[in-house]
Amino acid sequence: MITLVKAKLSDIPAMQALVSSEVKEGIILDRSEDEVATNIRSYVLAKEGEKLVGYTALHIHSKRLAEIRSLIVDEKYRGQKIGQRMVEFTLEEARTLGVEEDVLVLTYLPEFFKKLGFHEINKEAIPEHKIWTDCIKCIHFPVCNEIALVHKLS
Repeated sequence: MITLVKAKLSDIPAMQALVSSEVKEGIILDRSEDEVATNIRSYVLAKEGEKLVGYTALHIHSKRLAEIRSLIVDEKYRGQKIGQRMVEFTLEEARTLGVEEDVLVLTYLPEFFKKLGFHEINKEAIPEHKIWTDCIKCIHFPVCNEIALVHKLS
C-alpha cells in the first residue's frame, strides 16, 4: 500500500537518488541537498513501506501564489494515480495554509495537470521573482518549453 507522508531530513538521500535521472535530462530542476533540507517541510513523499516511490513539494511564493515542484514517481509505480494523490495532497495543503488564489506548476506533462483542474497560462503571467530565482538555474534557460498552468483555489 502506498502512503503519503511528510518528508524528513533522513529521506534526502533517497529523494536525490530517485530524481537524479530526470535532473540529468533537464526534466526536473536540480536542487542541492542543502536546498532540499532548507525546504524539507515543503515535501510530501509517497512510500510503499519504507521504500520511496515518489515525491513532490509545495513551495509558497506569497499569500496569493504557491507552486508544485519536483513531482516525481518511480517509473515502476507510474499509472497507479500516485502523482494524482500527491497533487491533490498539495492542493489541500495550500488551502489549509491559506493560499488565497493560485497554485502554479511548470511541466512537460500539461495533460496530467489539466485532468486535475489546472489550466494553461502564458509564462509571461508568472511572477518575475519565480523566473529569476529558479528558472535561471535550469539547463534549458532561457529557451524553455515547459508549460505553465495554474489551479484556482478561490
